[in-house]
Amino acid sequence: MSNFYNSLHTLSPKSNSVRSNVLYIPYDQLSDQIGPLSYWAPSDTTIIMLETTHKGTRRNYHKQKLGILLSNCRHFALEQAKRGVQVIYRSGTEDYGTMLSQIQTEYAIPEVTVMRPAERELRKELKPHIEKGWLKAIKHEGWLSTRQDLENTATYAPWKMANFYQKMRKRTGILMENNKPIGGKYSFDGDNRQVWKGDPKVPTVPIFEPDDITTEVCDFIESQFPDAVGKLDRTQIPATKEDALKLWAWAKQECMVHFGPYEDAMHTDSKSLFHTRISPLLNLHRLLPKQVVQDIEALDIPFNSKEGFIRQVLGWREFMYQIHEYTDGLRRIPNKDGTWTEHPTVSIDSTIPEQDGGSLINVLNYQTPLPPAFWGKKCGLNCLDSVVKDVMDDGFTHHIPRLMVLANIATLLEIKPREITDWFWVSFIDAFDWVVEPNVLAMGTFATGEVLSTKPYISGAGYINKMSNFCKGCTFHPKKNCPLTRLYWAYLDNHQERFKDNFRMKMVLRSLDKRSDDKKATDRAVFTWMVETLAKGEGLTVDGLPT
Repeated sequence: MSNFYNSLHTLSPKSNSVRSNVLYIPYDQLSDQIGPLSYWAPSDTTIIMLETTHKGTRRNYHKQKLGILLSNCRHFALEQAKRGVQVIYRSGTEDYGTMLSQIQTEYAIPEVTVMRPAERELRKELKPHIEKGWLKAIKHEGWLSTRQDLENTATYAPWKMANFYQKMRKRTGILMENNKPIGGKYSFDGDNRQVWKGDPKVPTVPIFEPDDITTEVCDFIESQFPDAVGKLDRTQIPATKEDALKLWAWAKQECMVHFGPYEDAMHTDSKSLFHTRISPLLNLHRLLPKQVVQDIEALDIPFNSKEGFIRQVLGWREFMYQIHEYTDGLRRIPNKDGTWTEHPTVSIDSTIPEQDGGSLINVLNYQTPLPPAFWGKKCGLNCLDSVVKDVMDDGFTHHIPRLMVLANIATLLEIKPREITDWFWVSFIDAFDWVVEPNVLAMGTFATGEVLSTKPYISGAGYINKMSNFCKGCTFHPKKNCPLTRLYWAYLDNHQERFKDNFRMKMVLRSLDKRSDDKKATDRAVFTWMVETLAKGEGLTVDGLPT
């Protein structure tokens, strides 16, 4: 028997019966400070936790993500057992709903409670059992917003995060005084666009010495999922409650003073710069969003750093979640006339009722397959090669490389939105469906059109050169021959009919109109050359660049 099960059964011996209160704990609810665990007496409480290879084999998830998920689940189970909670922890190969039903039958449990999981895939597995009545779903108390908060902003697209964020600030009173924003405005984003050139010094990311439980999890991942994406760094798995608090203490002390000014900066010397790296723990609720917002609000740091961080958690994170909920994972988009536009989905697992692999929404009809460059095959663009290497190494980069390198290049290449979204889903340690679908399908690729933004987030070499040092180590020169700039103009030319009435695109489209026919022909030739070269897994070279 494993170290984990030996430890668990010592703390919570096996029993033929359960206690009066039974709670199923999904992987995104690893806290006893919210929901029934915060008010049920441990002596009256049984929790059920499930671990299944069914999830791990559905997609080729990054090894680091699996390590963080499984190790936190096992440590949480032990922490609850130490509190006196009875813990039933099962490992298996079937879906979560089936495994939970088997335990309910085995113990003849009349009712099992669960806080509503954030991830749609898990909710679909549990839905048949909720409909049968023995599984009771209640509100997930980890979230700071409600559906009403989104509807108070708008009931149909386009939704604007700024409006949502302002309403959240007003309702919660966070960073507000006399019902007005402290500092006179809601966003200080204009102060948060400095380029990092080596100073101030970037904090050293803390390490976490793996204990027997984490070591066992990592050994399991390496043996069970040898072909999973990326590498597994055992020292970068904050697995216990103490680890989570250690990471948060480091973030507050070492990162937050300079977080704001360098929030958008990118550099090859540091993949995170002054970003906190707490997102995986927030999404598992090892750290509670409410607590981190309150902690930052009380912290003595520059206001642009304080507001910038709170906007990410109280604003953007909650906004993404509510959009995903409201649109059923972008499968149904509401229209102004009260109707809904339905979008097809991709099949992933026919054995699970109502299961699908995600929305195939693709309003601009991108058709390029995801190239090997996104799996680590060197392509010759130092920005893409550097960021992909970071992701393959440990499943993390901060939000600007995700948006303005990975998603930007995928959009300019017109990569199929579902393929790049699924790549984000499997590759990042903090990725779940509610995270990646609105962030990538709706915003990163503009595949949903004007649902979350009025224009696509795209750029040529100029932005990347301004905000990073990627161009200094590249084969191409950002102002002379970087193909991304040609790609940018080719994209605009290809979709100008779509954008002709977009007021935010009028200036750039006027510039497009001024480009000569010869330049436009070269733009299109560069697009074709890049798509074909990258599809073959070959590197881009200056000699091969169409002129």
